[in-house]
Amino acid sequence: MTDTPDFRRLFDASLSPLLVLAPDFTIVEVNRAYLSATRTERDIVGRPVFSVFPDNPADPSADGVANLRRSLETVVASGRTDTMALQRYDIPTSEEGTFAERYWSPVNTPVLDDEGRVTHIIHRVEDVTEFVRLRRLGREQRRAVAEAATRAEGMEIDLFVRAREIREVNEQLSRANAELDAAGRRLREEQRAKDRFIATLSHELRNPLAAASAATELLALDMPEGHPALAVLERQLGTLTRMSNDLLDGTRAVTGRLELVCEPVDLRSVVDGACADIHGLFGHDGRTLGVVLPSEPVVVAGDRLRLAQVLTNLLSNALKYTRPGGHTEVGLGAADGRARLTVRDDGIGFEPAQAEELFGVFMRAAPAGPDTPEGLGLGLAVARTVVELHGGRISAYSEGPGKGATFTVLLPTTHSTNPSRPRPAPVRRTPSRLSILIVEDNADLAATYRTLLERQGHRVRDVHTGADAIAAAEAGSFDVVLCDLGLPDIDGYTVARALRARPHGDRLRLIAVSGFSQGTDRALSRAAGFDTHLTKPLPLTDLLALLERSQGQGEWREDVVQVDPGAPRG
Repeated sequence: MTDTPDFRRLFDASLSPLLVLAPDFTIVEVNRAYLSATRTERDIVGRPVFSVFPDNPADPSADGVANLRRSLETVVASGRTDTMALQRYDIPTSEEGTFAERYWSPVNTPVLDDEGRVTHIIHRVEDVTEFVRLRRLGREQRRAVAEAATRAEGMEIDLFVRAREIREVNEQLSRANAELDAAGRRLREEQRAKDRFIATLSHELRNPLAAASAATELLALDMPEGHPALAVLERQLGTLTRMSNDLLDGTRAVTGRLELVCEPVDLRSVVDGACADIHGLFGHDGRTLGVVLPSEPVVVAGDRLRLAQVLTNLLSNALKYTRPGGHTEVGLGAADGRARLTVRDDGIGFEPAQAEELFGVFMRAAPAGPDTPEGLGLGLAVARTVVELHGGRISAYSEGPGKGATFTVLLPTTHSTNPSRPRPAPVRRTPSRLSILIVEDNADLAATYRTLLERQGHRVRDVHTGADAIAAAEAGSFDVVLCDLGLPDIDGYTVARALRARPHGDRLRLIAVSGFSQGTDRALSRAAGFDTHLTKPLPLTDLLALLERSQGQGEWREDVVQVDPGAPRG
């Protein structure tokens, strides 16, 4: 037995622009394709269609309103579909008083009740402006050819001259088409280059961020009594790391390369974890965070880390735009086969018409200025992509500036009774002394990791190339190899394969450390022989937890905490 389809979603997903009118020609519903075709917003719902789409006052011959009104009146009077002839009906632009020339192919279909009365009219249109322009261009070209032929009939001597002119015109058209094709290819390549640049920039930022984070942790060890500068460094490095993660996830979202690892998940545990991670930040300046959870599980088929990222992004957004003393509340519930997650704040709010724009890439709720909160405007775009990959929807609502905002996430629930639980943190115990080889071309990062690990009592050596790593492994015995993947001579995959091929190479614990952490990157490192794959910047606490788990255990591949750039952290 199949589920009843959600007709509202089907209507909104239709590629044909559709407008639903009442018999008095008031707009009662509109789908996304219609809004896109007419460059309007949902605030047209509830307004008379002819006040939304008046005739172009600059065109004295405009008859779009009269023709459409005649067709709609015919449908109401007859109860039958009316297919209109191709119409010119200009639409208002964003500039006050200006209109854009548009041609449409409209069909008006009645919706009848059981007694045959018209209750609604479905107005379906297709934008045929480009077709009309091409047809007009074709007529002009045919007219030019006909005139040339007429002249040729009267003047034979002119025949060869005219033929040569036509050939030249065709050659010019061919060159113009070739130039247009080349320009299109250049634009596409520029777009790909921009995406590659952002991804590479995010990746390359991870090395200096990792080195600076490790150096900060080293300073914290040297100054156990603390220092105000350390707190500043930690906050600012955290901000840089989040921006780097947002850049990478934003690129993945735009290019469709975000990956999910789905399993049954109780959203209550996701909300608990994300709110616990960020709760401390709400304590500043008198801000408060409330959480309301149901007593029964709310289970969805989803990626726990990505779902936590959605909530963390929404909470970070609320934190940015809530004034001191403000309140944010997270609510979770389920009904009609859908989970509903809401984040409501009493912050600066936004214009209702701006709701859809907030989910665009690099969009900000507040205008740029000295008081604008930090961030790149990518968090909501990433959240929408993650939610839609889960088959859900996310929306924003505000009554206006200064009246707070509500973000709502709807996700399909599953009937699974065995939701996965977050893996409990490993029991901390006193570590034994390990022999560790660090393979890292960033000398600052390698030296800092070495110092941090030596402070923990481990014996550490660091090298900066793949060849030196292989030579070091042949000259000495190591328990763990911490290896960067992007090395100046040979990559980390080659190093891993070479170390695994040595006698007793299967006893080594190989840890890949990289700025890339997609599923394909992890699959490559796994195939090369790495036991696990960690992402820069790697906090010392995570590295130490991993090393503790590696001691006295025969098998630990992929059974460790994996730090993903999109995963929220406490």
